[in-house]
Amino acid sequence: MKTQHNPLFAGLLIAAGLLGVLPATAQEKQVTLEQQWETDTTLRVPESVYFDAKRNVLYVSDIQGDGAVKDGQGFISRLSPEGKMLDLEWVKGLNAPKGLGVYKNFLYVADLTEIVVIDIDKGSIVQHVPVEGAVFLNDITLDNKGTVYVSDTRTGKVHQYKNGKVTTLLEGLKGPNGLLALPNAFYVLADGAMFSLGKDNSLKKITAVSKSVDGIEQVKPGEFIVSCWPGEVFYVNASKGTAVKLLDTQAQKLNTADIGYNPQQKIVYIPTFFGNKVVAYVLKGL
Repeated sequence: MKTQHNPLFAGLLIAAGLLGVLPATAQEKQVTLEQQWETDTTLRVPESVYFDAKRNVLYVSDIQGDGAVKDGQGFISRLSPEGKMLDLEWVKGLNAPKGLGVYKNFLYVADLTEIVVIDIDKGSIVQHVPVEGAVFLNDITLDNKGTVYVSDTRTGKVHQYKNGKVTTLLEGLKGPNGLLALPNAFYVLADGAMFSLGKDNSLKKITAVSKSVDGIEQVKPGEFIVSCWPGEVFYVNASKGTAVKLLDTQAQKLNTADIGYNPQQKIVYIPTFFGNKVVAYVLKGL
């Protein structure tokens, strides 16, 4: 039987289709960053921020001198979660401290050519772990068993420190920096992109981000905030393979180095490197 064309019916179908699409578009997640506070400029080239939820404190690595020289001028600062300075030079005598990570009562610091271990309760260095052949150790992350992973941006390697021994996990990378160890996943920032590490030690590209990728934090399963040193911050959806820019401070000449994150309050802490301050933003829209 031949069906006659009914313009009115067709119009209703089109309208219904549009109505079905519009709510999904309107409900598309709009993630934003809203500034909450910023410190004064007493920090000295802050490179990394780590939020210690157990102690409710922020650790900040201050390079102070040259970021690639063993000059003993680097130190670690402590801030309150509201940005109040607690101890500017809490632990001194470092060289060019960058990435930070905590496991139990110890703070681990990527310090140019070695991993420095700080007893948090004592506020003092208890161990120096040299990484053979290291040139520019940058970011650090620890898994839930206490294995330490550290990237070397200049040599293109990622090392691991486990059971008192340093070995090389990955090599041949282009400018590796940000690392993130999760219970069931491991992520690497390198070559302007975000990668996931497979069980066979192969890297799978999730998405391109931008030049000079720096810090990475998970904000929800499969969702991340990624910073890029020149002054950009992105929201990355790993399942979609997308990176959306949330912040751009390049015009203000404010860097966005190795970020920290408070998951309870959804606050992103951004060290501004040459800006000599930390800026806190609340993450909205998750």
